[in-house]
Amino acid sequence: MVSDDHVGQAANWLRDADGLLITAGAGMGVDSGLPDFRGTEGLWREYPALKRAKLAFEDMANPTSFATNPALAWGFYGHRLALYRETQPHEGFEILRRWGERMEHGAFVFTSNVDGQFQKAGFAADRVAEVHGTIHSLQCTVPCQDLAWSADEFIPKVDNDSGTLANSPPTCRHCGKLARPNILMFGDYAWVGKYSEQQLARLAAWKPTVERLVVVELGAGRALPTVRRFSERHGPRVIRINLRENAIAPTYGIGIACGAKEALQRIDDKLNRIS
Repeated sequence: MVSDDHVGQAANWLRDADGLLITAGAGMGVDSGLPDFRGTEGLWREYPALKRAKLAFEDMANPTSFATNPALAWGFYGHRLALYRETQPHEGFEILRRWGERMEHGAFVFTSNVDGQFQKAGFAADRVAEVHGTIHSLQCTVPCQDLAWSADEFIPKVDNDSGTLANSPPTCRHCGKLARPNILMFGDYAWVGKYSEQQLARLAAWKPTVERLVVVELGAGRALPTVRRFSERHGPRVIRINLRENAIAPTYGIGIACGAKEALQRIDDKLNRIS
């Protein structure tokens, strides 16, 4: 059950804040219709071919998959790329954008998601830090150079029965070898991470300008705690929104047991009543 007291506290913090730090995990996209791959069964519901092959998310989100079975690896990532291109961000993104626009120092996003939904929702690219990279950029699998480039020209065609890429995979524009998404994967020593580092440097420069920071954390689970830990380092006014894993120490902030879209709508309604 959602606590009215916590909703009210969140609204008060937002009303008084001069900067908004949005921290987001996979649960943020669920209300837009995106899968969060919660457990192996969640992945297998989306990708039956992986179930037949008994492959887990960690097997696919791994640079070795592009060496051992590039057609299947690009079938997995190609399907995701097409899905993210088609998906429209839910209303909660717009609510967050409005909150940030009302604050003196605006909003900044820190996300482990690779889907590009914040930029699609109208957040400025230079105010988004993608700590695990983005599916909308490509890099060499080697990599031959410390560079990434846009994936816009690649239009994946995936065979849903086999889960494999049906057309030619993208290749490195520098050496001609197989390309891969510019995403940090498991056991990944070849990720070109400099673009993420540049984003994080901009975030680090923004934070000291804010005197009354409020953090809104959305859909960040404990399995990969990167986002949760980052949020807690920026307490004590953290609003943790998570349907199942909303617990947070009072010294860091408050938890709201709710999906992202519904929680943001409730807080926004409260904020409009007290403003």
